[in-house]
Amino acid sequence: MIDLIELRRNLHRTPELALDLPMTRQLLVDALEPLGLAIHTSATCSSLAVVVPGTEPGPTVLLRADMDGLPVVEESGEEFSSINGNMHACGHDLHMAGLVGAIHQLHRRRAEFAGDVLAVFQPGEEGAGGAELMISEKTHLLTGQKPVASYGLHVLSFAEAGIFFCREGEVMGAAMLFELELLGRGGHAARPHTALDPISTAALVVQAIQTFVAQNSAPGDPIVVTVGSITAGTAANVIPSRALLKVSLRAASHATARAAYAKIRGIATAIAESYGLGLRAEVGPDLGPTVTDAEGAALVRRTVAQLHGAARYRDLVVPEMISEDFSLFLDETGGAFVLVGAAVGDQSQPLPTNHSPEARFDDSVVPDMSSLLAELAIGRLNAATNGTAC
Repeated sequence: MIDLIELRRNLHRTPELALDLPMTRQLLVDALEPLGLAIHTSATCSSLAVVVPGTEPGPTVLLRADMDGLPVVEESGEEFSSINGNMHACGHDLHMAGLVGAIHQLHRRRAEFAGDVLAVFQPGEEGAGGAELMISEKTHLLTGQKPVASYGLHVLSFAEAGIFFCREGEVMGAAMLFELELLGRGGHAARPHTALDPISTAALVVQAIQTFVAQNSAPGDPIVVTVGSITAGTAANVIPSRALLKVSLRAASHATARAAYAKIRGIATAIAESYGLGLRAEVGPDLGPTVTDAEGAALVRRTVAQLHGAARYRDLVVPEMISEDFSLFLDETGGAFVLVGAAVGDQSQPLPTNHSPEARFDDSVVPDMSSLLAELAIGRLNAATNGTAC
């Protein structure tokens, strides 16, 4: 039997970024090779795919785990903390270990289903477009057919460990990442009247963005905007020519996110022009909400109850405003996305959230994640084979 906790901790020690994750992929290959299944890799990125065939031909279900870490220096204090200056601050190491465990379970239980389970390990979820790349490479052709459903999990460092959350509809929000660059004129700090200062103007833009959010975010249709980076200048006595803001915008729907972006861009342009500056705006990743369909939500609720008891399942009341490019898989196939509590510590106090350098995750949830993924795949394949509802 594979030790999933050890695998998770080994993955945690050496996180890699974006689409190039050779050490991460090799750890996964080593964990899967004993099964004797064909392991498919991509020449354009560090993705990995494995097909677990049932005993007879049938439909395909896709299971997915994301692989990449973040450029964050870890401060969690874990004995297995990262050693390379990056961090699995979003729990992707747990996702990978969970999917490896599911593949091992499915391999042992092939007599229980007809069809194929396509398990994919996706790099580049944290803004590098990994899902789009894998879909464009037509990973599903490994089974010769489009999956009838896709399933994925995501851990939360701030939610009670071992609790599974889902809902019909939006589980996670839409997200747009974009840049606003203020284009001014540099000069001497002693002669600001001869320059066009982009830093002071950028500060006004940041304040205006938050004012916009306060006045336009409705309880039932929230908008969350964060300026995560401001870059400008090199010295105290030099007025720079440019100031760059990197912004994330999140909403429950793609339409709300795009409308909010258009308004924020207009506000920033007006502020810049009023002070004589120019503005450059550029949109990066633009993701729709992560949507679970009715069949997927019902299957998740029932499967969690069967495996772990009804008390381990909670319906999400509103979507989380974090975002996922697994939304692209769900747009293609339908299915479900499940959030998993993995908090470490006293929840009566605020805990570090995903993406924090202090984030910690209770990896005792990994075996239960594996069981849920395997059971969702078997349940959906059997429903499709038998022509019954999930």
